[in-house]
Amino acid sequence: MESNSNQNNQDNGKKQYPQLPEFFGKGPGRFILFFLLIIFLIPFITNLLVNIGGSNQISYTEFRNQLKRDNILQITISRDEIRGQFKTPAGGQSDFSPLGGTSTSFLTYLPSFGDDELLKLLEEKGVTINTKPADRVSFLNVLLNILPFLIFIWLGLSIYRNMRSQGQQIFSVGSNKAKLYHKEKTSTTLADVAGMEEVKNEIKEIIEYLRDPSRFHQLGAKTPKGVLLVGPPGTGKTLMARAVAGEANVPFYSMSGSDFMEMFVGVGAARVRNLFKDAKKNQPAMIFIDELDSVGRHRGAGLGGGHDEREQTLNQLLSEMDGFEKNESIIVFAATNRPDILDPALLRPGRFDRQVTIPLPTVKDREEILAVHSRTKPLSEDIKLSEIARITPGFSGADLENLLNEGALIAAKKQKKQIEKIDLTEARDKVTMGLERKSLKLTEEEKKIISYHEGGHALMAALLPNTDPIDKVTIIPRAHAMGVTIQMPERDQYLFRKEYLIDRIIVLLGGRVTEQLILHTSTSGAENDLKEATKLARKMVLDWGMSEKLKHMALGNERKNIFLGEEIGHQREYSEETAHEVDKEVSAILDSCYERAAELIKENREAVEKIAAGLQEKEELSGEEILSIIGKDGTGKKTGKRDEAGSA
Repeated sequence: MESNSNQNNQDNGKKQYPQLPEFFGKGPGRFILFFLLIIFLIPFITNLLVNIGGSNQISYTEFRNQLKRDNILQITISRDEIRGQFKTPAGGQSDFSPLGGTSTSFLTYLPSFGDDELLKLLEEKGVTINTKPADRVSFLNVLLNILPFLIFIWLGLSIYRNMRSQGQQIFSVGSNKAKLYHKEKTSTTLADVAGMEEVKNEIKEIIEYLRDPSRFHQLGAKTPKGVLLVGPPGTGKTLMARAVAGEANVPFYSMSGSDFMEMFVGVGAARVRNLFKDAKKNQPAMIFIDELDSVGRHRGAGLGGGHDEREQTLNQLLSEMDGFEKNESIIVFAATNRPDILDPALLRPGRFDRQVTIPLPTVKDREEILAVHSRTKPLSEDIKLSEIARITPGFSGADLENLLNEGALIAAKKQKKQIEKIDLTEARDKVTMGLERKSLKLTEEEKKIISYHEGGHALMAALLPNTDPIDKVTIIPRAHAMGVTIQMPERDQYLFRKEYLIDRIIVLLGGRVTEQLILHTSTSGAENDLKEATKLARKMVLDWGMSEKLKHMALGNERKNIFLGEEIGHQREYSEETAHEVDKEVSAILDSCYERAAELIKENREAVEKIAAGLQEKEELSGEEILSIIGKDGTGKKTGKRDEAGSA
């Protein structure tokens, strides 16, 4: 912060000049040149205006005619120039004024062969004759004559200078575009990164090597050449890189993968060379490449393969990281959320030989992240960050920051001075389910169908032993659904038992079962439920070996990236007969779950009716209200990971 203030003071101390076109040059001298040009142009323009508008030029024949008509009052002769004044404009108005005015002045010139009778005619008509000596050669006259040529020469030089500078830019297009950060200019440190203790410990080891490499060299240890930060979007990969820049006492070069690419062939490879060249001059140094997948994608990608500019850039990067010349004191950091499409040569030991995964934050991490982002926000006493962290599973660090920001916007809209818990709950629903569609007007029949549909989901979630507790049920239309049943597990889950998966499918089918048994119809609102239930049942059979007939076989082949040229068509590794058995097993799981849901609906129809009636009246019921309706107190039910069931 101190360095930023010093920079601002320096900027404020500098003289601010108005903007002028580039051809005037740069610096204060450009304004001197500009004002001199104005001063020299004023006499030239004035003389031009006087010559144009001061007199009306007429032909010498017209001048003789007006003289014979005795319409000339006086004249002034200077060399071959005759200026004069009519007694009255010819025809009652000036036929000679280019502006259509009534000026009586005129201008004409003596013919080159002279006019011997002119003086005699002037005396006969009594015209007053004035004479004016010829203009002497002066500096101003010379300047006015040569000024146009000077202006053209100056413009030509300016154009040449601009073309030369553009040519230098073209030839310097392959120069290093990375930004260089020093420790004193970077305020972010590892202390500002909430959570991710394992990742920070891994990073600290590399920072320690850069600070004191001799301690590692004594034991023959070598530092990793590259560290690849991998994780979902928004988990803090770039933030971690900024923290490393603040912690490391070495030059830190930062560049995005897309910055290497340019319309000119060979520019990307040249920029890679220059980047490492500059880093070698300041080694030990660190290089950070954000979004590595934009330049490090698998070579030969696509159906046609080929060699392109991106591959040249990648080849140069591979050579610089671990090629013929060794880079002992340069560590390359990179971040990507698509490690599956990176070229294998990047991931081998000697290049990016360490992959540090930055996963979605746990409950504890989410609480710490919320504490960091809420420092500048006034929170009411009813907000407990531990509760907010518990009801936001699956949220990344960026999602949590956005959640608090949305809560602040909602509170400001309501003209509150503090952010309350209801504002954050509203913000969570807005982030996860989208905006409320207030303009969408449902008919009473549609409202009834959605209420029974969500009531079926809620009843299954409340009655089944292996389901997650209910947080709320709503039939308020939002961007992604007409109604939602939200469940919150007691903790972050990483393993799922078969019993849990079966009950999960029953909850998903609860809405369709309720429609058919109570309303005697089927609606399109169950589309997402059926997709999720079928997908879950198929994974149970193909990937997790939870089938009675196929037992322990894993039949789900790995999906390849078609756009990488790894797979053109879907190829099964099992026979048609086995595929038929897979379909039968998936259907059997769905049928058994449907029958179980139907039994529960028949046994608890009155509870479904009450839940549907409550939803039609209030449009939203909490988990406690659902348990109260069906006669349960909810003992042992806890909240945790968010889980949506049955978006209608």
